[in-house]
Formats: sequence, structure tokens, C-alpha cells
Amino acid sequence: MIGTWNFVMDFIFLSVILAIATVLKTRIPYLSKVIIPTSMIAGFLGLLLGTEFLGIIPFNQDMLGNLVYHFMAIGFIAISLKERNIANSPAIMNAGILIVSGYVIQGIVGFGIFLFLVHLFFPDFFPGIGLLLPLGFGQGPGQAYSIGTQWEALGVTGGGNLGLTIAGIGFIWATVIGIIMMNLLAKRFSFQSKDMPVKENTKLIEKIEPDEIPLGDASDKLTFQIALIGTIYFITYLTIYGLNDLLQPIGTFGETLGQLLIGFHFIIGSLYAVLFRMILNKLKGKGIKLEHTPNNYLLQRIAGFSFDYMIAAAITAISIYTLQDYFVPVLLITTAGGLVTILFFVWIIPKVFPADALPNILGFYGMQTGTISTGMALVKAVDPKFQSNTTDNLVMGSGTALLFGFPLLLILNIPIVGYVQDRPIMYLYTMIALVFYFAVLLAGLLWRVRKSN
Repeated sequence: MIGTWNFVMDFIFLSVILAIATVLKTRIPYLSKVIIPTSMIAGFLGLLLGTEFLGIIPFNQDMLGNLVYHFMAIGFIAISLKERNIANSPAIMNAGILIVSGYVIQGIVGFGIFLFLVHLFFPDFFPGIGLLLPLGFGQGPGQAYSIGTQWEALGVTGGGNLGLTIAGIGFIWATVIGIIMMNLLAKRFSFQSKDMPVKENTKLIEKIEPDEIPLGDASDKLTFQIALIGTIYFITYLTIYGLNDLLQPIGTFGETLGQLLIGFHFIIGSLYAVLFRMILNKLKGKGIKLEHTPNNYLLQRIAGFSFDYMIAAAITAISIYTLQDYFVPVLLITTAGGLVTILFFVWIIPKVFPADALPNILGFYGMQTGTISTGMALVKAVDPKFQSNTTDNLVMGSGTALLFGFPLLLILNIPIVGYVQDRPIMYLYTMIALVFYFAVLLAGLLWRVRKSN
């Protein structure tokens, strides 16, 4: 009987600590005031109660890793299925370039420091570990774990756990350092909320389209959303493993590329979801209405559920013992990465968004060291009515960032190819590509700003 429960026990344990974290966040005055996601509290609670410390909860580290891997894809597919009106405005395009520029400068810092350390002190380490900095800080624990795990399959020790650790440290930078930074910047940059009548204590309610599934339909609304996500995820599975099988005969390069495709499952799933949404919109434009359509409200709830469990599982899965060998390098790159992220956004955002500089600095910083929720939490502290353009910049800019960020995904693959094929020159190519890419993004962004002014 016990065997039938093994595959769900970690999900049950995560549910328990998330419930406890929710109560703690609500009941403890300090936690209710501090800017920290409930899922992050649950993650550190799981880490404390798990096998790494007190050993009270018998978490299975491999199963936690699998939960992180799959919940990330489910969340991204759900978000990508949502219908959204993305205005073709200069601000949204600039925000997308700015987000990717933040990723790239973090990559330059992390990869550059690791190259230096490997050359002088740690010759056995893989220099590409430094590229987990933009993945962990900028894109979160799911992506960092996914890519790090695929590197492990190619011979890199502790890649997945290092990704989780860097992401966990990123949350600390987003919350603890973010609060300190907010108070310091408030003295330098003034932000005056526009004098607009806003009702107090109003709740944000997402509208449901009239042609969506009625509540009394034979198929529950939530059931259809999950079924649709599952179908797209199945197509994603067939794609990544089908391509992996086709690439195997090529040799080492094919095996490497196949493993990387498995790590990028969330991107492939998102692309399929976006394609499905585009086809659906085309049919709708021609007057063809399907009986069942994706529901924005429920898709957002599914994504929120997935990301909450993903973050809790990611932090719980951190292995302190595995981290011991990498403690000094990880501490160096996360410290340098956090400082450079602050300096970069404090310098560039007043040029790009001069009217709303303070909330945009805090929002972009919080998002690029934690998640969009930590970014919005910092924004809310200085712009409680969300009257600045920061919300649109973060949300819509993340959509356009996919376009500008595609070359970075290609660059991330160069070091592991060099590692597997024992060609250190590929590390130099990687650094040159990162610097060139950052220069192009920055020049393009500043040119667009000057042009619009």
C-alpha cells in the first residue's frame, strides 16, 4: 500500500508546508509586512524540516526536482495560453530589451568570474556554471534547475542543485536587499502618485468573456483548461524526445543538443501554446467559435498554483552538502551579480523611463533577482495604486523579451558544447558573444530612447 503513495508524498508534504506558510504569513506581524512570497517561506520551511537539516519530513530530492521541472512547464503553458492585448508601443518594446539586457549583463558577470576562478583556482570546475546566474536570478529556480540538470546529464557535477541555490540567493537579494534599496532610492528619486480617484479596498476581478464555458456545462471549466494544458504538454513531450532520438546518430554534438532541448521543454511548450492561441484568434476573427475556449482567469490561477509549488519545491530541494565545494564561487557570483544588477538599473532606467523612474527601478530589479511578484511587491510600496507604467512594462515587456532573448538561449549552449568536446576555446567565444550581444542591445535601447525623445 505504501508504494502506491510514494509518487504523491512529496506533493502532500509541499501542500502541508504551503498551508503552514500561509498561516505564518498572515498571523505573524513581521512576515505579513515584509516583502516575501508565501511560497518562498514554505520553501525555506521545507528546507529546515527536510533531510538536509532536522530530518522531520522525508522529502525525496529527486522527486522534488521532477516537480520543479514539470510545474515550470505547466505554468509557462498556462500563461502562454492566455489571451492578451499587447500594444505595439515603444515603452513595451524598450521594456523587453531592458529585461534581456539585464539577463545578459548578469551572464557576463557570472561567466566572467567563473572563467577567472577556473583558470586560477578551480581547474576542474565547469565555467558555464556562471551562466546559472541569469537563469537563477533573472528567470527563477525552474529554469536554473532544468538547464543545470541537463548539464549534469552531460557530466557537470551538481548543476541542478547549483541552479536552485543561486535562485534561492536571488530571492534574498530581491526581498532583503530590495527593501534596503527601496528606502535608499526613495530619497534620491521622487515619485508622486497621480491625483486620480481610486476606491480604497477594491479587489481586482478579472473579467470572464460571455462566450466562455458556462458553469453548468457538462465539462467543468477547470477540467477543460487542465486538459488543454496536458494536451499541449504531450505534444511538447513528443517533440523534445522525438528530436532527441533523431539527433543521437550525429554523435556527441547531437547528444548534447538533445539534452539541452529536454532542458528547454518549457520554452517549446510555451511556443506551442502561443501557436494554439494564434490559431484560435484567427478562427475567432473569421467568426468560427469553438464550444470551449481557454479561460484567462482560470489559466492565471493554474499558473499561480504551479509556480507556488515550483518555488516551494525548488528551495526545499537545495542540497547544502552538494554546495560545499562551490560555496566560494557561488557567493562571489551572486554578490557581484546582485550589485551589478542594482547599478545597471539605477543607471539605465532613469534614461528609459524618466517619468516613473523609482517604481520601474524597483520593479525591474525585483523581477530580475526574484520573480515578477517580488518586483510588483516592491513597486506597490512606492506606488500603492499602481498608477505608474511599471505594471505594463513588467508584464508586457516579458512577452517581448522572448523575441529579444532568443539569441541568449543559443549562447547558453556554447560552453557545454565546449565542455563535452573538450574545446576550451568555446568559452572565449561565449564571452565574446555575450559582450557583443549586450553592446547591441544597449546601443539599440539608447537609440530608441533618443529617437522617441
